[in-house]
Amino acid sequence: MTLVRSAVTGVGSYLPEEIVTNADLAKIVDTSDEWIVARTGIRQRRRARPDQPTSDLAVEAAKKALLEAGRTAAEVDLIIVATTTPDLTFPAVASIVQRKLGCPVGIAFDVQAVCSGFVYALSVADGFVSRGQARCALVIGAEEMTRLMDWTDRTTCVLFGDGAGAVVVEPVEGQGTKADRGVLGFALRCDGNKTDLLYVDGGPASTGTVGHLRMAGNQVFRHAVVNIAEGIGAAAAAAGVTIAEIDWFVPHQANQRIISGVGERLGLDENKVISTVALHANTSAASIPLAWDAAIRDGRIKRGDLVMLEAMGGGLTWGACAVRM
Repeated sequence: MTLVRSAVTGVGSYLPEEIVTNADLAKIVDTSDEWIVARTGIRQRRRARPDQPTSDLAVEAAKKALLEAGRTAAEVDLIIVATTTPDLTFPAVASIVQRKLGCPVGIAFDVQAVCSGFVYALSVADGFVSRGQARCALVIGAEEMTRLMDWTDRTTCVLFGDGAGAVVVEPVEGQGTKADRGVLGFALRCDGNKTDLLYVDGGPASTGTVGHLRMAGNQVFRHAVVNIAEGIGAAAAAAGVTIAEIDWFVPHQANQRIISGVGERLGLDENKVISTVALHANTSAASIPLAWDAAIRDGRIKRGDLVMLEAMGGGLTWGACAVRM
């Protein structure tokens, strides 16, 4: 039986030029390189220029993904941007990206699921592409998390950075088996009873301000390990594959301890887990495509490989997706 699936045909990423090291942060807040590395695995992060909005990062990542896929902006008919740090309250970053890239009139909107946003956005694009409602989709995770930091709070300001990653999603024909190229299975979750564990204390309908990120770190860590492991298992089941069949795990780069904790819980081979948190820190919705692109660029992830994406973020939201390259 022939089945149309949505396949990732190009991956690209972009990081702002400025590198902020742990030593740099130690000059403005009570912390140290040793303290940060021991608790998070983070050594540096990138920070966007004051005149460089989230849409600029998204556009640069999108250009690289389109080039990799052999497509042009003129062919794009769907843009979904996962972000929690939009340029403006509205319009959507996706609309601004469409204009800046010079894409024709099409579908463009944002998805807000914080760190899980890229997995959520990819699931939405899968629905459009696999049903013939789009032929060339851009799915972008783009964030400027440094805009949300309280630089007096050493428990949060050391964790986050800025960046963007993008993928091109197109229809491909398969046989309806787990050997097919493309998106094979998803698991998406949200537990709104835990919104107070990770949130920003501002917004247009509450304080009228942007606000700062607040987090109950120990509780988030505990829920992250359990929830992400559950999501991976559910996505693997939906794809009809076992954990052992997965070639590469590309997790949300929140904290090395969380990445390692999930690996231990599932008995994963650490050599199959992509980690870029030391260099990028937590870039929220951008972290998965940033890490994915890095592993493609260095030759680890190749065509035909089975890749598992996973994330958890504020909401609490979490999810996973199995994709064959």
